[in-house]
Amino acid sequence: MTDTKHEADVAFIKALAELLRENDLTELQVKREYGEEDSLNVRVSRKIPVAPAAVQVAAPVAAPIAAAAPAAAEAPAAAEDPASHPGAVTSPMVGTVYMQPEPGAPSFISVGASVSEGDTLLIVEAMKTMNHIHAPKSGTIKRVLVGDGDAVEFGTPLVIVE
Repeated sequence: MTDTKHEADVAFIKALAELLRENDLTELQVKREYGEEDSLNVRVSRKIPVAPAAVQVAAPVAAPIAAAAPAAAEAPAAAEDPASHPGAVTSPMVGTVYMQPEPGAPSFISVGASVSEGDTLLIVEAMKTMNHIHAPKSGTIKRVLVGDGDAVEFGTPLVIVE
């Protein structure tokens, strides 16, 4: 009986992954109830590569020739995209940002603060689950790119650690 249930669960998860791909979704979470104390909780997600070059290429093509000088001035601003910064910490999911562990408590981080690898930088709440976002390396917080209560998408730059 357990092997049949296991095979059915694997088939169910594969079907969810196919549904995710066919509908161009980034994340899908399902809870399947088998009985009072028997359930399967599945979250399937995927990373979709973002092509920032396509956006940068489209802007100069659409701009008139007379506006070439302002377009050239915007090029350095595009190069300063926080998501492309080597110290950028990006959101691993869609959710809401919380800068402190609970309302009224001090923030986890501030600009200029030193952090060690593994320190909590902030929390992203998704589906009523509080996900601690940890520092990938030791360093100093150079920029905080989101505010408390902000909604973020997958891949949104949150913080820059150098």
